[in-house]
Amino acid sequence: MSTQTADETDEFEFDESAVKRKRQLGKVFLGLCFAATMVGVVALIALLYDVVSEAWGWLTWEFLTYPPSQIVEHYNPANYGNLPTGPGGMYPMIIGSIYLITLTAIFTLFLGVGAAIYLEEYAPENLLTRFIEANISNLAGVPSIVYGLLGLAVFVRAMQTGASLIAGALTLTLLILPIVIVQSQESLRAVPDSMRQASYGTGATKWQTIRNVILPEAVPGIMTGIILSLSRAIGETAPILMVGAATTLFAPPSLTDPTGPFGAMPMQIFEWAKLPEENFQHVAAAGIVVLLTLLLLMNAVAIYIRNKYDPRG
Repeated sequence: MSTQTADETDEFEFDESAVKRKRQLGKVFLGLCFAATMVGVVALIALLYDVVSEAWGWLTWEFLTYPPSQIVEHYNPANYGNLPTGPGGMYPMIIGSIYLITLTAIFTLFLGVGAAIYLEEYAPENLLTRFIEANISNLAGVPSIVYGLLGLAVFVRAMQTGASLIAGALTLTLLILPIVIVQSQESLRAVPDSMRQASYGTGATKWQTIRNVILPEAVPGIMTGIILSLSRAIGETAPILMVGAATTLFAPPSLTDPTGPFGAMPMQIFEWAKLPEENFQHVAAAGIVVLLTLLLLMNAVAIYIRNKYDPRG
């Protein structure tokens, strides 16, 4: 039977201490990752607590169904019975945001998914295609105010749409289009190539393969990317401010007349937040709660679609 030498024993002890040190480093790394996660969670909880506590008692059904008022007492539920007119709310801006995001979704669906299908399935692999894809990826990081200036120059002035609902929707479409294209490309790229080849083997054409094989598999990723991008767009203020969105509307915009004036919830919240009366901060907080609720609903829809149509589910 062989016996361990002193050198072998020392080597074993050295390796054991190295393993312990690596385990300790692993625990430290895990703690740092957990702390980084908790920073975002704590910040979100603090934000929600601050906003909800400010809005408590001011968010009522009347707030959701009446037009805004310049008199802060009209928003206080304690004064509803003594008002010569109706209470104040943000109904026109809620409808304006819904109309705005609906038009944006229509434009984004056709332009974003169409561009992704062309770049991923039809475009040749050459320098021009790589140049276009690189620029689309770079455009995803451009500040939103730049898209607002672009919308002002192209849609409002060059196309003479004016400060209209269609101009706001097209500007927000430009804002989120690069993100949607990139996300849609990734979803199309994730479809196994064997499914394409199997479809071609049965005699299907390129379009039939895309329509019947590729798109059904890519729908969860595409729709998730679109809805999350729309969630970003609905909270943007700078782009629609540049194209002339109204800070206050007393009647909702008309979806049948997209060339008319429009407003959105971020604009109304911004207007309330800068007013000098202290109680308007409660009104602005109530508007933020409504906007956050709509954002959470949109994100919930994205999660539902992803889980429902995920083939792995």
